[in-house]
Amino acid sequence: MALPRLARSTLCTCLAAALLAGCATRSVDVAPAPADPGEFLSWSCTRIDDELDRVQQRAADVAWAVDERAGNNILALGVGVAVFWPALLAMRPAGLEATELAQLKGRYDALRIASERKRCPPAAVPAERVAGMPVAQGERLVYEDRESARRPATEWVLRVGELRRGELEFALETAGGARWLQDLAGNVLEAPQGALQWQRLLRGELVLGQVLAGDIVVAGDPLARARVRGQVVAVGPQTVATRRFDVAVIELFGDAQVGDAFTRLDGALVVDRASGVLLRLDLRSAQPAFSLQRRLMRVEPAPAAAG
Repeated sequence: MALPRLARSTLCTCLAAALLAGCATRSVDVAPAPADPGEFLSWSCTRIDDELDRVQQRAADVAWAVDERAGNNILALGVGVAVFWPALLAMRPAGLEATELAQLKGRYDALRIASERKRCPPAAVPAERVAGMPVAQGERLVYEDRESARRPATEWVLRVGELRRGELEFALETAGGARWLQDLAGNVLEAPQGALQWQRLLRGELVLGQVLAGDIVVAGDPLARARVRGQVVAVGPQTVATRRFDVAVIELFGDAQVGDAFTRLDGALVVDRASGVLLRLDLRSAQPAFSLQRRLMRVEPAPAAAG
């Protein structure tokens, strides 16, 4: 049975407080649907790790859709590959979404038990996945930034850091080396204050014709937000800055809000489908915070190790 609005609001407030305090609230609203760990004992540890990633990503996608409709913003408190299951299940989803989340949680628990029984080591990024990335650790991605076509260009530089399961970390050199964290779809999970950020815009495999929706925000400014929709209008291999990428081009349109003012927004976002690396961002809006042209110009090699 759905909760009254007041009770639902109280639940969200308590959960947010628990998250911010670092204490996990016990999930009582959706019970996991039990799964048999024996189903996975014949799997390799790598296959188990990959399935854990897939289950968590699907759970986050389902829960985010519930959260957006309810307007609770529970998931805005933390995103990434590591799913916080109590937050997902305590949103009190209903119907098919509740059933799917319960099944996913049961499968997740069974996979973890199977991993422990097989004494699998901590999940690591497979070497073949690292080798297949279009950029390598230590390389510098140098972009050209313009507030508009008529304004002078400035450099915006990311240095490639650690590749983890589902995430790629950078240092934003033009912001004093601040942490810039992306998932492998191209969503920006963490960015320094003042930077444009999109946490849950890009989802799935980014296939031709796919329709997307999400927010682009100014990190650290709760009053600056653009609600956008997008569609994948082109995919395929392309050479950018002398590197070969598997490109997805997403056409964007929506409304940008700064305080009480709304203006139209349109543009395009181009990412590499294998790594999520940003190749191009074009945003046009009368709001200066959402007017930007950013293009990858070159990839510089990592500094040689001192010997």
